[in-house]
Amino acid sequence: MAKPRRARRRPAPPPPPARSRAWIVTAILGALLVATVIVMVVTRPSAPPPPPPAKAPSGDRSASPALVRAANAVGFSPTTEPGVGQIEGAPASAAPAPASNQLLRTGRPAPRFTLRTPQGQPVTVPVAGKPTLIEFFATWCPHCNAEAPHLRALANAFRGRVAFVAVNADSEDRASVFAFHRYFGLPYPALVDPSGSPRGSFHKPGALGRWATAYGVGAYPTFYLVGRDGKVMWASDGEQPDALLRELLTRAAGG
Repeated sequence: MAKPRRARRRPAPPPPPARSRAWIVTAILGALLVATVIVMVVTRPSAPPPPPPAKAPSGDRSASPALVRAANAVGFSPTTEPGVGQIEGAPASAAPAPASNQLLRTGRPAPRFTLRTPQGQPVTVPVAGKPTLIEFFATWCPHCNAEAPHLRALANAFRGRVAFVAVNADSEDRASVFAFHRYFGLPYPALVDPSGSPRGSFHKPGALGRWATAYGVGAYPTFYLVGRDGKVMWASDGEQPDALLRELLTRAAGG
């Protein structure tokens, strides 16, 4: 009787050469990298739309033709980026810790100074005999741009009880500061401090001015609330919740 034939076993295919293995690993890693980038792009929050222009204050509408032309030439439009303009609607407890460790401490007398608006009107800060909210800002700063409509609303709500003043912090020219003030329709003065070098503009950040330095500005915007006695009641930087500012302003105004 014939013996059954054993099935022939196919020989195992030879392993791919080392170079081929390297190409396979590289291709897999590349595909994973591409997939990761796609997920990041899809899930990354987009920048919010910029705040719309407000009606210019009467003082800005009566500015000199030369200043108006210079401001028009700036081509100001609000800058924005992902994440800005969100904390304003959060509760007071969401306020961030200050970024600068040079801010003046609570209870310390706030340095007094006088600067001019882009139109040349002198303003002394803090305002004598009145609680004063001081904002140090830069026109190109997306956080300052996001805050501006909220500060406008708060200034209108506390009109006559708390003075609001914006101080340009990075030595920008008059045209840039005027364009910023006009766009947002701010009902309070924005002051020019041209003392830093190099000078700044909407298109180019400059050096801190003298008074931004004196107030320990390390981030934009920087806020100070100064009481009627001229002493610092509160200081912080970065965007702030409206709820917190409202609480502070109410306390400063005496309820």
